[in-house]
Amino acid sequence: MSESASSESLVALMRRVTVGVYVIGVCDGGKANAFTACSVMPVSFAPVLVAIAVGQDHASLPMLRASGHFSVNVLGSEQLQLARHFGASSAREHDKLAGIAWRADSSGAPLLEAALAWLACEVQQVTRAGDHELFIARLTHGSIRLPDALPMTYAQTGNMDGSADLYGQRRVSTAVSAHDRLSTPEHP
Repeated sequence: MSESASSESLVALMRRVTVGVYVIGVCDGGKANAFTACSVMPVSFAPVLVAIAVGQDHASLPMLRASGHFSVNVLGSEQLQLARHFGASSAREHDKLAGIAWRADSSGAPLLEAALAWLACEVQQVTRAGDHELFIARLTHGSIRLPDALPMTYAQTGNMDGSADLYGQRRVSTAVSAHDRLSTPEHP
């Protein structure tokens, strides 16, 4: 990729990284919250570990740090409104779980009744990753509620998270060689 690759190309590139859309649940001291995330991935088979990335300025970050537990609620391809509900506002503004059907797992983390599946996780390691913190956690239990439903993908959300603005402030790294230049329909 050359230094001249535009920020629009970077947005197009990152939207093609296939990831799901999830609602992460956290609880500390009896206070629960949930937020939409796409930065979730399995990282180990034995033990079963998953990782999530949470922004440094995220309202739920102190709760997650303090509790050491979280839930991952898998959203379906038809649940864009639910993704928006948990992703378009902050817990600093209002209780995002009010009016939503959910129950607490054994750590208190919210499990959404509408989720296709859920995972309960216990944090094993935390590391700084740029403007995020990466939480590596052990799967303690989980359930598949709707085995035939299709999960939502990040590409289906459009610019719901405002990432085009964030990526728009950056250029593709010059560390990638010129022969690996980004090709998109807009920039063949």
